[in-house]
Amino acid sequence: MTDSSTPTAADMLARTLAKNGCKRAFGIPGGEVLAIIDALDRVGIEFVLVKHENSAGFMAEGAWHADGFPPVLIATIGPGVANAVNVVANAMQDRVPMLFISGCVDTAEAESYTHQVFDHTQLLRPVTKACFTGTTSTCGLITQKAITIAQEPQAGPVFLDIPVSVAEAPSTETASPSMSPLPLTAPITDDNFKAAAKSLQAAKNPVAIAGVDAVNEHAGPAIDAFCRKHHIPLITPYKGKGLIDENDELVICGAGLSPKADRILMPALENSDCILLLGYDPIEMRAGWRNPWDENKAVIEITPIARTHGMHHVSHTIRSSLIPALDALDQQVTTTRKSVNPDMLEIRKQLAEAFTPVSEFGPDRVYATLREALPAETVATVDSGAHRILLSQMWKCPSPRTLLQSTALCTMACAVPIAAGYKHASPQTPVIAFVGDAGLEMGLGELATLREHKIPIIICVLVDESLTLIEMKQRASQRPNVGVDFTGSDFPTVANALGGHGVWVDNVETLKEETAAALNRETFTLLACRIGRRAYEGQF
Repeated sequence: MTDSSTPTAADMLARTLAKNGCKRAFGIPGGEVLAIIDALDRVGIEFVLVKHENSAGFMAEGAWHADGFPPVLIATIGPGVANAVNVVANAMQDRVPMLFISGCVDTAEAESYTHQVFDHTQLLRPVTKACFTGTTSTCGLITQKAITIAQEPQAGPVFLDIPVSVAEAPSTETASPSMSPLPLTAPITDDNFKAAAKSLQAAKNPVAIAGVDAVNEHAGPAIDAFCRKHHIPLITPYKGKGLIDENDELVICGAGLSPKADRILMPALENSDCILLLGYDPIEMRAGWRNPWDENKAVIEITPIARTHGMHHVSHTIRSSLIPALDALDQQVTTTRKSVNPDMLEIRKQLAEAFTPVSEFGPDRVYATLREALPAETVATVDSGAHRILLSQMWKCPSPRTLLQSTALCTMACAVPIAAGYKHASPQTPVIAFVGDAGLEMGLGELATLREHKIPIIICVLVDESLTLIEMKQRASQRPNVGVDFTGSDFPTVANALGGHGVWVDNVETLKEETAAALNRETFTLLACRIGRRAYEGQF
């Protein structure tokens, strides 16, 4: 230990996090990160103990969605780092500016001491924007660099590896410099920009698609104003849901994984004469969205980064943040359209009808009942699986970040910890997590985390005793049923044993009653909705 008046390198890291607004960190401690956790505590950053590092990262993401402060994940050397790889990869693909902090042994010591030792940065470099190793003279500096790089478009995770001897040693830094991501300049009104404006001006049936970069730029109001003024309907991939209130007729639907929705929606893209891509990243889209329009179509893309995915044709690229680019376009375009194209409104109607609940108590009825029973401001999270595809088409979002999910990596066991992190950061917001039974079993330990930190979220588990999405793919490819069905767990008993309130739900009336009670409960509620196998047949 050092003199209490002398800041350690860990203190410099913690002070830099606090200076940038960090309020909490999530993880599991180990001997190699004790100095870091102690330093966080001294500057008022709460350390939230969870049961698995993967869940810790998703809780950090959930809290970031709620309050916008840097999401911090802490894991110890070796198995702690290895456990966290999935959530770090998810942050990379889902554009989450996560800071992942771990401890390590000194380079010299690692040559002769091998217990739990492997090269963390070699493992994490492919799934992070940057990796840094701390020294006594750089811990504050690299933390500030990490925050800046993580937030710079496109957002993503940055890894900090701090040797134990460094964390505990006196710092030789005087102060960490201030840095912040620079906003991209407004678009230059060059010939390319003028040609883009001319294409939009001439369009009779334009369509906009807005995605994750628009959400991260907080561009929803600008998109709403632009689309409303110019009568341009909006489609969003799942991550962009709520950029414009989905109850508004300007919004056609969310899109990405539903073949049923695509059969109705794709003709709209074919018939459009100008497609406007607003912070749209196709990383979350399925294979059917590869080259969804021909190379003769006018496609205007506003993007903060170079798009190198090769998924589709673009005729005009405007390299800019969305808000200044939309403002510049608005000044160039005079709208002659008096309303949204009636054909697009008909497609909106067809999509609504296609996902109107028809079952007595299937997943469609469960979703419709809960959407009606829960307050409009409820934040929902959803795990990967068949239930996610249907929910993402049915659940209407009034604003961004009100349906949270892993849309690019599509990883299981994310919904409960994302919901927990959001609720922890925003206790007054109603929060519900939708999970399949297999996804819940994958992360059951976090029910104890909910109890421990008194996080009263609602969990709706769709019980069908099958990996339904994979089982559907098996049947579609005429393969035998192998490795997808399993026996059921008594989820209510498990929930009650872990300090929550669990109940079996088999009908709409019980679902309504239990949901109303859950909103006033001080612990978590688990609604185990028995829907039966093959309940998603024909649903999406």
